[in-house]
Amino acid sequence: MYHLLLAEILINLNPTNNRIQLDSRELVDQIAEHIFSKKGYDVHLLDLRNLTAISDYFIVCSADSDTQVKAIADEIDKSLRDRGIKCWHKEGYKALSWVLIDYVDVVVHVFKKDARAFYNLEKLWGDGVVTKLEDPALNATVGKKPARSKKSTL
Repeated sequence: MYHLLLAEILINLNPTNNRIQLDSRELVDQIAEHIFSKKGYDVHLLDLRNLTAISDYFIVCSADSDTQVKAIADEIDKSLRDRGIKCWHKEGYKALSWVLIDYVDVVVHVFKKDARAFYNLEKLWGDGVVTKLEDPALNATVGKKPARSKKSTL
């Protein structure tokens, strides 16, 4: 498939020796950690593997301000780049109401709350399986057992 070939090209172009290869689900887990570390919320994973070849997953999250949108996007980009995982494309840094970071098999959408409600990607891609990702740190502070995720379909 096109996106797998593109991912292989990007990996081979990466000049760092500390390359890390993750499958798309492992990449999702890494990205979710970075989102939660910057207090992103309402994090949903859209599984698109049976719908399209453009990507395996979308991760959609919300933030309350331009500053928080930028902080979440920067944290994801910098932390993964430091591990040798470079994004293929990113956009939205000027307006900061919706930042998209494309890792080919996983595409991250960081929204300000109002923009997320307006674009409603979960409804647009509603034929896919939507999983709400929970922040393990929040579950630990409340004394609950960590709930990894809750699956639902829209």
